[in-house]
Amino acid sequence: MYILIDGKKIASLIKKEIADEVTRLKNESRRAPHLAAILVGNDPSSETYVANKVKDCEEVGFLSTLLRFGNDITVPALLNEIDNLNKDTEVDGFIVQLPLPGHIPGSKVIESIDPAKDADGFHPVNIGRMVAGIPGFLPATPYGIVELLKRYDIETTGRNCVVIGRSNIVGRPVSILLSQKGMDATVTVVHSRSRNLRDIVRQAEIIIAAIGSPGFVTADMVSEGAVVIDVGTSRVPSSETSSGWRLAGDVDFDKVAPKCSYITPVPGGVGPMTRVALLRNTLMAARMRK
Repeated sequence: MYILIDGKKIASLIKKEIADEVTRLKNESRRAPHLAAILVGNDPSSETYVANKVKDCEEVGFLSTLLRFGNDITVPALLNEIDNLNKDTEVDGFIVQLPLPGHIPGSKVIESIDPAKDADGFHPVNIGRMVAGIPGFLPATPYGIVELLKRYDIETTGRNCVVIGRSNIVGRPVSILLSQKGMDATVTVVHSRSRNLRDIVRQAEIIIAAIGSPGFVTADMVSEGAVVIDVGTSRVPSSETSSGWRLAGDVDFDKVAPKCSYITPVPGGVGPMTRVALLRNTLMAARMRK
């Protein structure tokens, strides 16, 4: 029988730890950490995600600011807003919610964020620090995944881990974190052009599915007793919900779960941990503030 990895439960425990730290900051006569977010357009998933971030801030005692802009915002105008947040001494950390409209180059936006306020952990400076094993702001989703494995005491040392997907946001950084000292996994990254992908995944003791394709990981790809972390969050049609859609992960949960020792659900697995990682990065930024 598999154990369901409850991301909501672990996120709640971490939020309690963060709230306690906020109390200590206030006892030191320091203000609460301040997390800001820039939201461009009205993508439904982004709207929901940012609303949850605002709620998370309230729960732990953070200050929060949400800046909304239309899809037609120009690149110079958006970069100016980012510069304002970079210079705002009352803001400790901020994010620019992705995805962005097609006319806005994501890399340019990420590079314009002050690395010391990069709550998402995407800036090249913070990625470089992560690769070098230097303390800094970690990419939020990989941070959350590693924390889930630790909190459930899932052994990673020497274990064969396969990461499905090579994005700069999840796949690549989580493969680096899992291979570093302290985690010590043997990591393979596969992607859409990998040969014999199914055979490679079948050898994994830990699978991180982050390819963005609903139900991509099927039962025949998973070995008995594997640990499966499902990062996927795709909207698929559903006649069972009032909205007409439901969230689906990259794993065919119903058929894969019986083969697993541990598995994350979608929703309620990695998602809450991604949001709590933003809080931890912002708390770190606040602690570093002079």
